Amino acid sequence: MLTAEQLIAAQKSNLETLFGLTAKAFEGVEKLVELNLQVAKAAMGEAAESTQAALSAKDAQELLALQTALLQPAAEKAAAYSRHLYDIATSTTSEMTKAAEATAADAQKKFMAVVDTAVKNAPAGSENAVALVKSAVAAANNAYESVHKASKQAVEVAEANFQAMSNTAVKAAAASKPKRAA
Repeated sequence: MLTAEQLIAAQKSNLETLFGLTAKAFEGVEKLVELNLQVAKAAMGEAAESTQAALSAKDAQELLALQTALLQPAAEKAAAYSRHLYDIATSTTSEMTKAAEATAADAQKKFMAVVDTAVKNAPAGSENAVALVKSAVAAANNAYESVHKASKQAVEVAEANFQAMSNTAVKAAAASKPKRAA
């Protein structure tokens, strides 16, 4: 049976976890806002430079060459922005996942302690029921571990695909850039 002290300690622990997760979420939002401000500031400066360069072009061919020259850096910047967004999301999610896993592990340990206490105090002749409860708990733990491993593998595959896609986009932009005649 849970005591009042155990319930209060569990509630306190849950609140600490909640506030910790909230702080992590705000850190992620702050990083995202900071990134977007940097990108907006840089984009405004680059737009001003590009406009000045376009206005000073002597003919259509020079204007076309200028636009083409801007294509690859724009693709690289878009890829870099996507990588930063992905890194922020991954970092924030990873920290929240770690906290959730720690909380789940602690809850599992406490639940197992309750089960062990119940088993020790079980009346004679209830060995089959106790074995059934232990088996169910073990099966649930195994299922959780399997899902957790599959999730980690899916994240790793998604990360590899994102990197490959990002690299391909930058290479495609570089390949589309016309070569100047010497």
